Amino acid sequence: MLWKDRRKSDNVEDRRDEVVSRGSKKGMGIIAVIVAVIAMYFGVDPSVILQHIPNQQLTTTSAPRIQSAEEEQLKAFISVVLADTEDAWNKIFKEMGKTYQEPTLVLFSGAVQSACGFADAAVGPFYCPADKKAYIDLSFYQDLKQRFHSPGDFAQAYVIAHEIGHHVQKLLGISDKVHAASAKLSEVEANKLSVKLELQADCFAGVWANHTDKAKRILEKGDMEEALNAASNIGDDRLQKQSRGQITPDSFTHGTSEQRMRWFKRGFDSGNINQCNTMNAQSL
Repeated sequence: MLWKDRRKSDNVEDRRDEVVSRGSKKGMGIIAVIVAVIAMYFGVDPSVILQHIPNQQLTTTSAPRIQSAEEEQLKAFISVVLADTEDAWNKIFKEMGKTYQEPTLVLFSGAVQSACGFADAAVGPFYCPADKKAYIDLSFYQDLKQRFHSPGDFAQAYVIAHEIGHHVQKLLGISDKVHAASAKLSEVEANKLSVKLELQADCFAGVWANHTDKAKRILEKGDMEEALNAASNIGDDRLQKQSRGQITPDSFTHGTSEQRMRWFKRGFDSGNINQCNTMNAQSL
């Protein structure tokens, strides 16, 4: 992916020098942490759940550390990709007669406090609809390469574009409707809505890639394969097979490997946000 010597976004908030520690009230702190992590992992707004749990005691201190050259390059890369999402979605929203509100992307190390609650690095990248910010610990990219066998800079860009896709859903009112509907459904039916939401974010990531490549010619040989490989390797069916040895479709929350690849490619091939209507799709 060609990304150097291009505009960097000003909407990157670097919290890597912050150390967030947690306590509890009446023994509920750990439960709240677990709930928040599970909720964010499955695409649910944790603030909806956390408001019913006694307040956590969180302490944030500053512990400056020297960032490695690799980390600084990753930060620069993320800043460029975020700028690309801004350019693409500003244009798309303008064509729809709407105004795009640029999100903030927060870099953290180890743990972070968001408006959706406490999260540690294990939760992976996530988007918090309560503060309209995306969060990522740079160590995730090592997991993406080693644990999920998905190397490559365009695979890394796909991850960011997916989280920004959730921001687009928030701005369009899609995620609010899904979360409100999910609260009234059984777990199995709510999971089905979650899959639709996640696949749409994949499709939106594909739309971003289409517009950005047309405008800036960023793609190199093998880049699309990197993104599709990443989408495939984080499919629910593959992850469940690896962790449990068996697949339970009723518990899927993000979609199968095949679905995630297909919806990303659908967004990329069309470049049209209207082709990402997973909510009304007869077949996912």
